[in-house]
Amino acid sequence: MNDHIEKLLDGVREQVIAWRRHMHAHPELSFEEHETAAFIVARLEEIGGIEISRPSGTSVVGRLRGNRPGPTIAIRADFDALPINEETGAPYASRNPGVMHACGHDGHTAMLLGTATVLAQLRDNFAGEIRLLFENGEETPPGGAKGMIEGGVMDGVDRVIGLHLWSPLEVGQLHINPRRMMAACDIFRIEVKGVGGHVGAPHRAVDPIAIGCQIVTNLQHLVAREIDPVEAAVVGVTEFHAGQSVGVIPATAVIGGGTNMFDPAVRDLIERRIGEIAGGICAAHGATCDYSYTRVYDAVINDPETAAILARTARDLFGAERVEERDPIMPGEDFSAFGQVAPSCFILVGAGNRAKGITAAHHDARFDIDEDALDNGVRLSVNALLALLKHG
Repeated sequence: MNDHIEKLLDGVREQVIAWRRHMHAHPELSFEEHETAAFIVARLEEIGGIEISRPSGTSVVGRLRGNRPGPTIAIRADFDALPINEETGAPYASRNPGVMHACGHDGHTAMLLGTATVLAQLRDNFAGEIRLLFENGEETPPGGAKGMIEGGVMDGVDRVIGLHLWSPLEVGQLHINPRRMMAACDIFRIEVKGVGGHVGAPHRAVDPIAIGCQIVTNLQHLVAREIDPVEAAVVGVTEFHAGQSVGVIPATAVIGGGTNMFDPAVRDLIERRIGEIAGGICAAHGATCDYSYTRVYDAVINDPETAAILARTARDLFGAERVEERDPIMPGEDFSAFGQVAPSCFILVGAGNRAKGITAAHHDARFDIDEDALDNGVRLSVNALLALLKHG
């Protein structure tokens, strides 16, 4: 059986690379992935024996049933791109100006199509169902997972897994954590409302820029002085918009940013205290503010049992020295929504290669992956799904 699986994996390797390059060259933004969805459907139809549905928007789901009843294991891949103008110079670079697969979602989808190709040829050898979740819109809140779940994609699912290509990790390495994997992520917006005026008469104005600068500075104390040092948290200001003229003190300034954390109590504290800090500083200087805080994605928390099965499978495939139990990372992920419905595990698959110069960060215009990572991802997915089906 293992030799047969290896032959099937070897047979799909080049096709997975070709699929990834096609999607990389034709990226589409979140919730606009009509051609990509059609491409996924066409490939699933070619594989054959897969029940295909469109539960929400541009998302796609495939159901691959074994030869007898058993558990249902879901596996998710996302397929939206980002509003970035690609600068890799690769022959398969984006042909859509201003849109780029800069996070590896093209690879995730290619790996899942490869996984489906192999498992479709093994359906007579397993009991249960493998549910293939192709998620739209992961990069853009509210994300595609919520709509898919409302469309019933997780009904009857016993466990769900996901893989993410990860350029900071060298190809051949895998990162898994038995509990905390990726942080919750939220966004905030503060509009400081002052009084406009002439730059030469600042005493007659209430300067929202000066006030806004104090808000930005004081927000840095929130993590440093109000949150337990053993708890990971980020409060990051990423936007500050105010003014259009050298001689004019504007009436308003807008500050925006994001937060990341794991603990729900820390999340509550951050949401409350950003508003209190902004409101207090504004009041002290004769201004007011409008504050909004939006919870985007919850933390990705792995189920220890599911994580143990994936880790054991990965060590058997690649060697214990290549499978690391590492600290969680702070970016957020929409996969968390699936994990709230069924026991889940999310794992990072190394896709960087310093020797080849593949070191650019995710969401960078020069982002790329070592395509050897695709074979590792398909190999892990196939074997992990079969192991999970046997475990139940």
